[in-house]
Amino acid sequence: MMRTTPTELLQNQTVRTALQSAWDDSSPGIAGAHEEGGFVLQRPDGEIFVQRWPIGGENQISVPVHPNCRIDENDILASFHTHPNTGTLFLQEPSTTDKRAVRDDPHLKGILYVGEYVIANDQIYLIRPDGDVLKMGRRRELFEED
Repeated sequence: MMRTTPTELLQNQTVRTALQSAWDDSSPGIAGAHEEGGFVLQRPDGEIFVQRWPIGGENQISVPVHPNCRIDENDILASFHTHPNTGTLFLQEPSTTDKRAVRDDPHLKGILYVGEYVIANDQIYLIRPDGDVLKMGRRRELFEED
């Protein structure tokens, strides 16, 4: 299968809708905000779909087991989680823990894996498999919000 770029994945309507739903479901900016996340997967026939993770806490989330960068017969193309807490005590950009979690996970080294999107109030970031962080664009523009 051909590798999809991080930008191409964000242009995929299924992916964008799922990321926006995760952001909305995380109750951003209010008391009770919690992290949401998931995997962007590709079936053997090439279809891209999203599988959400169990709801996280105020500033943490648990990633389900994903041996060999796969869920069942499906390749993991990307992972994502939200940073819905917008107060001054919370980081919007990916934390050192976030970067290490991606960089040091031996099961997120698949040939098709582009990294982990972090959806924050202002930006969508990408933590690449090597732990480096890129800004992918402003969240409101990528989600086409007013």
